Amino acid sequence: MTPVFHLAFHVDDLDAARAFYGGVLGCAEGRATASWVDLDFFGHQLSLHLGQATATTRTGRVGDTAVPMPHFGVVLDPDGFHALAARLQAGGVNFILPPQARFQGQPGEQWTMFVTDPAGNALEFKAYHRPEETFAR
Repeated sequence: MTPVFHLAFHVDDLDAARAFYGGVLGCAEGRATASWVDLDFFGHQLSLHLGQATATTRTGRVGDTAVPMPHFGVVLDPDGFHALAARLQAGGVNFILPPQARFQGQPGEQWTMFVTDPAGNALEFKAYHRPEETFAR
């Protein structure tokens, strides 16, 4: 079995979270109760629990842009990345960092974008020009 990453965190409104993760991102819903829901996040398991979201601060740097820490996300293939960017734009999601290329012509050349969910949890999505360079130094 390929390991599946599991991440559990707080959201302040399950309906808003379902609309974002399910409706905008396209994550299928799994088990749920009145206080939490499991989602298939690109093949990984997210567990969203009612509560106060973790505070973020914009202390990370992507070029000249301060981005929220902590954040999480997924690495997609370029076609999946651009399709997701279009879904986010069509869904009216505000970008912290709009889709853009980084490290052009260098090891680790990639597309990246940052958004937040309705509770303020920060997400980064990436796609590497050459997937074998995902962990390039």
